[in-house]
Amino acid sequence: MRTRKQALGDRNIVGAKIEARRKAINMKQKDLLTQLQIKGIDLNASGLSKLEGQLRFVTDFELKALAEVLGMTVNELLDIEE
Repeated sequence: MRTRKQALGDRNIVGAKIEARRKAINMKQKDLLTQLQIKGIDLNASGLSKLEGQLRFVTDFELKALAEVLGMTVNELLDIEE
């Protein structure tokens, strides 16, 4: 497993959580990308890597699909207590 070379960015607050959850459930990036495509989200490997590294913005459509695929709520991803 490769480690991140760049420091985390500041373009989203969910990227690190998405990466941690994906790794916790032993899901590879390509598997996550496949599941997102099934949900109509067209994201490539570079885009996902930038998203996880907080180097790109996340759309609301992507956020909803990511939460569903990762078995989380949007509030959990956003660190909002219900």
